[in-house]
Amino acid sequence: MSKFVRVAQTSQSLSLAAMEEASRLGLRTADIEHLFLALVINDQAAGRALRDIGIDLDAARRAVEEQHAAQLASLGIEASFPEAGRIVFHETDGYEWSKRASDLIARSADKDKAGDAAAVLRELVAEPSGMIADILERLGTTPAALLAQLDAPDSSTPATTPAAAAMRGRISGSTETFVPAPIERVWDYLAEPTNIPDWEMSVGSIENARQDAAVGGVWTGFARERRPDGKPVKVKPRFLRRRIELVAAHGPERIAWSFAYPDAPRSNAALYEFSLAHTSGGTQVSITTSWSRRTGWRRVAGLPLRPIQKFIVWITLFQTGGAISRAFR
Repeated sequence: MSKFVRVAQTSQSLSLAAMEEASRLGLRTADIEHLFLALVINDQAAGRALRDIGIDLDAARRAVEEQHAAQLASLGIEASFPEAGRIVFHETDGYEWSKRASDLIARSADKDKAGDAAAVLRELVAEPSGMIADILERLGTTPAALLAQLDAPDSSTPATTPAAAAMRGRISGSTETFVPAPIERVWDYLAEPTNIPDWEMSVGSIENARQDAAVGGVWTGFARERRPDGKPVKVKPRFLRRRIELVAAHGPERIAWSFAYPDAPRSNAALYEFSLAHTSGGTQVSITTSWSRRTGWRRVAGLPLRPIQKFIVWITLFQTGGAISRAFR
């Protein structure tokens, strides 16, 4: 992976998680404490180092709240903070980074730095305000101990979440995401048909969703009429219905769903495969999507669009992984 791609993907994933955390408090600006929370649930080595040292999302959220209260108390201000609600980032807009957070992320990608989540974490613990150091102290550790953990061999990397093997004649893409929940809960969530509209953006509702989920079972999905932010969605008639089939279920390690358009017979069915593995503080989920490659002149005609296609696949997988993680936060 090139540095440019690594920096872009790291920035995108941290931005999503941080702004989701800010949205729980009704904020539109994500600051360094929200970046810290995003790193706690990051799937790269930085997130594993934080979780291996004993920091989970709930504890980190409490430490951030306590730090904010202590800062106000030091100024002689007595105030109660509104209780955090659910994540509403995907239903709203107008979010941005604070200047110090955006500058910090930019420094992590300087020419002599990797630009990955570990580089962001190193910049964060050295941030001159001392806020993150104080938060770490509330969590029973120090910047030095955290950096030592980050530099230690990455023993918590899951060994059983390989992306599905590429199949001849199929186009595929894959990504990984960390979910802050036990593997059994994540498996139950992915195996439940009623949850599909939560992580598959093209599906708004499912007919007979309560029927038992068994391999070979088929459901009918319907395109969503509105986006999560309330904006209407225009869908061509032939793409209104989805045929959804459970094609594999080996709990709690693997599950696969197939999505096809029964009213568009020339379209290719998409296969979503999820591989789950225990990891420190939760579950590592590998997500792979694939579909049949076009043949003949259609394949040749589509070659110039391949880079755009890869980007769309990555965005789709990124949204799917984010939605699954969000369900447990």
